[in-house]
Amino acid sequence: MSREAMERRQFGHRARLVLTREESARIDAQAHAARAMWNQLHDLWSMTPKCQRSLTRMDEVLRQARRDIDWYAVLPAQAAQAVLKTYVQAWRNCWEGRADEPSFKARFRTPMAVDIPQGRDLNIVRVHRRWGMVQLPKVGRVRFRWTKDLPVGKRADAENRITGARLVKDVLGWHIAFRIQATEAVPAPHTGPEVGIDAGITVPLALSDGNHQHHGQWLTEKEQAKLLRLEQRAARRKAHRKPGEHTSCRLANTYDQAARLRARAKRRHQDWQHQTTTAIAEQYGTVVVEQLQIANMVTSARGTIEQPGTNVAQKSGLNRAIHAEAWGRTVTMLTYKCARYGGILAKVPAPGTSQRCSACGFTTPGSRESQALFVCRNTGCGWSGNADHNAARNILHLYRTGHALVPAAGRAVVRRAHRVKPPTAR
Repeated sequence: MSREAMERRQFGHRARLVLTREESARIDAQAHAARAMWNQLHDLWSMTPKCQRSLTRMDEVLRQARRDIDWYAVLPAQAAQAVLKTYVQAWRNCWEGRADEPSFKARFRTPMAVDIPQGRDLNIVRVHRRWGMVQLPKVGRVRFRWTKDLPVGKRADAENRITGARLVKDVLGWHIAFRIQATEAVPAPHTGPEVGIDAGITVPLALSDGNHQHHGQWLTEKEQAKLLRLEQRAARRKAHRKPGEHTSCRLANTYDQAARLRARAKRRHQDWQHQTTTAIAEQYGTVVVEQLQIANMVTSARGTIEQPGTNVAQKSGLNRAIHAEAWGRTVTMLTYKCARYGGILAKVPAPGTSQRCSACGFTTPGSRESQALFVCRNTGCGWSGNADHNAARNILHLYRTGHALVPAAGRAVVRRAHRVKPPTAR
């Protein structure tokens, strides 16, 4: 195949590390040194006049600090340079309006991470069907869980290789996130059918053709019972803590156990999302979703003291359910997976898709009887069915009638027809 039919793709892969107590302590020390170095750079940047701020000056101060402060030596030199480059890039992102200003990194609220900028230092080898070995600077060779074929050994070349990695710690332990560069064939245009998708709570992903995607609980009954016991235990121990007193080791241990269970549920949810979105991208050529403003949907209904809100508890429960479904992450996965398989992801305006009947095209008050049931109150129609399925049909119809959101000049422009006609037979 010619080079014109090839494209370069960059993506990441995260794997779990298997560390001894000594190895984990070494990486912890590197992460704390990287965080302290960031804070030192932030203080230096704040105290330096604007006319004297430069990457060269910051680099000189960083090198001098590594010579003067002994415990900075636990951090590899390349990882220290990565901290400097990341900090300068954070300011560039702020100046260009892509992010807020860099801030101080607190010890207990900042995720622990160490960057490995160069992939050639990793020396990755697969030793078993399930395990691989990787060389970590100033730590040694450690095992990691092999769940994906990586471009190492004879499979690695200038266009297919690992360009670097990052060590990240969460409640489940240390993980390594590889940065992978690969050259793949440009996919042919997907000739599959069109489908509209409505993200909901009763039906997680409702498809316009009725191929709905469901999932169960992310924790088993025993795990849910254990999580409830841990939350109750934490509440009791917190009640005995005096104001201003530090968190006890027992209370912190309880928090950690509950966090590990929630992290396990999140990983199971992400696994379901990956498998479901991959199947959708493989089957359908055009996927249509709503342009949801999730931040506005989960605003609190508490109100103010002068004007208190109504149904605050119900709205809080709905907000938690929306956050738990992670609709934005699903759309992100569909975006890059549809492109990878040659498909198209389109977005349509969200207002009215849940209240309008997909059979007659009219919006009649009282048709949305509940979260799961839609019954058209229009005289002469009377269509009834799942409310999420009805919304998915409307989403696909909006795309077919030219209501897709088209990016132009950095913003979304809506192509609107004069009126919405009833959908054709499907």
